Amino acid sequence: MKKYFPVLFLLIFISSCTLFVNEYQVNQRKIISYLLSDFPIPKNSEIIKDPTVVLGTGNAVSGRIVLESSYSPAENLIFYGNSTPESGWVLVSSKVAEEISLVYSKEGRFATIYITPTTGLGQFFSGDYGSDIVISVVHPNAIAEQLPYAGLDYDNLPNID
Repeated sequence: MKKYFPVLFLLIFISSCTLFVNEYQVNQRKIISYLLSDFPIPKNSEIIKDPTVVLGTGNAVSGRIVLESSYSPAENLIFYGNSTPESGWVLVSSKVAEEISLVYSKEGRFATIYITPTTGLGQFFSGDYGSDIVISVVHPNAIAEQLPYAGLDYDNLPNID
């Protein structure tokens, strides 16, 4: 029995890590769905924890959401092409090439979607690749002062070595 204990412990440890990762995804998706309730996010995507930042509530949300999707860039382009107008967002600008940039507007807010193909060893062998998606949302009142450094006295700044 003692010889099976390390294997059992390792199995429990690995499965608990999976539970924490899944719990993070569920909780983050709930928060983002609440804060950006009117902005579509692909259901098959995973939120990347470190570069994702969301500030504000309601219609005053600004921030960046970074996702990994198992859908190709073309499939995500179709998803956003269909789902954003349905939720009231209007396409303002687009660039479609290997990297896709979409800019949407709604009620003075702007959302930029940047989609790139995921590259890696798995994609090389399978021939199929997913997408990395960066969504940036800006509220019109996020920048209050247009020239914040206009009155800055450069001669009296401290020297930083």
